[in-house]
Amino acid sequence: MVEILVSYACSQLVHRTRRSKDAMRWQRFFLLLIVGLVLSVGLACGQFVQAPQASEFPPSVPVAPAATASPLPPETQAILASAGPAGLYNPSRGDVRLVVISDLNSAYGSTDYDPEVDKGINLLPFWQPDLVLCSGDMVAGQKPSLTPEQIRAMWAAFDQHVAAPLRQAQIPFGFTVGNHDASSALSINGEFLFQQERELASAYWNDPNHDPGVQFVDRFQFPFYYSFEYNDIFFLAWDGSSNQIPPEKLAWVEQTLASPRAQQAKLRFLISHLPLYGVAVGRNEPSEIMANAEQLRLMLEKYNVHTYISGHAHAYYPAHRGKLQLLHTGILGSGPRPLLAGEAAPRKTLTVIDVQFDSPEFTTYTTYDMQTLQTVEYEELPRFLTGVTGMVRRRDVQELNAAEQRLCEQQLGRALCAA
Repeated sequence: MVEILVSYACSQLVHRTRRSKDAMRWQRFFLLLIVGLVLSVGLACGQFVQAPQASEFPPSVPVAPAATASPLPPETQAILASAGPAGLYNPSRGDVRLVVISDLNSAYGSTDYDPEVDKGINLLPFWQPDLVLCSGDMVAGQKPSLTPEQIRAMWAAFDQHVAAPLRQAQIPFGFTVGNHDASSALSINGEFLFQQERELASAYWNDPNHDPGVQFVDRFQFPFYYSFEYNDIFFLAWDGSSNQIPPEKLAWVEQTLASPRAQQAKLRFLISHLPLYGVAVGRNEPSEIMANAEQLRLMLEKYNVHTYISGHAHAYYPAHRGKLQLLHTGILGSGPRPLLAGEAAPRKTLTVIDVQFDSPEFTTYTTYDMQTLQTVEYEELPRFLTGVTGMVRRRDVQELNAAEQRLCEQQLGRALCAA
């Protein structure tokens, strides 16, 4: 049909050219127009027949699967296999994932680590954290008779078991020093009782070969006082290796938290070794808790610090007081302790924190018993604990009931049970 129309049009144009020389232009114009239309129709039809839409005609060749992640190391696979048929629980990932560890050391002077320490480090490829935090006691010092060679050997063992694997995996390591790393306890003359341990701890961490890989904001007196950040989270580490923060250091803390860099972050965390409140048996004495705890808490609340992470208690307890979240990190090393109340047995734990910036709570904890690999649920822990510096509620408990409030006031008085 198209050929007939073309033939007819051409004959008419030729006939007209015999009558007028001007018609020659029209002949050429209409010829080009009609040929172009014919070619366009032909191409469109050919494409319609030869190339059906994918939604109507799915390809017969299966789509290649997405690339899979690298296989986990054999050590990680072996631990996961021991978790039983259900496997190891892996929580939903947040915007940022942190793994928090603490109190890794064994007996004084030891260069060995309990198996739970190696287990925790070997499981990091499974959790794939963005950052690992440690709230102190990485080595087994705080003994005056230790020689420099023994102290260096302890830090070398820590490097082998913990720091070097993190560097190789390119996982930043944010930490604070504990009393067994570099105690800030003072003599009656106002001098550090463990000056040698502090010097050697500083030498280890300031060696470029031992770079922890964090993005420093202010090194100030690293590794004792410093700040760093990761993906809109601001971290400050202070020297909570004893219960006193000197006034000039506390001034630096407040100035740092008030800075635009800290305040513009979406979240602020503080890492300490000693807690603000007692939660464990044998760790509920004034010397085992930060002095002036309530004043420190109010100062941290003033600058919107979200979470205070601590160690030293050797017991896991997720809590809050006032507006401040309190993560009392469990232990991976020797000597887990029972909580001040409840029937939960002492255990070694590790906590995964998933930060979700658009969530009202911001953080979700998943804590593992590192001997059984089972998760520790809030309901297993007491609803509140009464330490010498104040009552803390379990993280999910907003208010005490009347009987609980009366019990707290009988033990501590109304003021310390108020927040």
